[in-house]
Amino acid sequence: HARQSIKIKQGIEGSQAKDISQFIRSLNLKVTAAIQGDELRVTGKNRDDLQAAIAAVRSHDFPVALSFVNFRD
Repeated sequence: HARQSIKIKQGIEGSQAKDISQFIRSLNLKVTAAIQGDELRVTGKNRDDLQAAIAAVRSHDFPVALSFVNFRD
């Protein structure tokens, strides 16, 4: 038998959230990125802009695993 201790992190650290936020702002889409605690919230009026921002963040290689919560209709 073997045991291993693993530390699980929840949320995004401030410096990493700032990098992702600056990347989203550099896309020149009509969306705003705001850091709220340990998460990053991206808001916008146009659904296509939000989907483009998600696709761009997924394609970019950030050092953290990202998950996305669906937006409301």
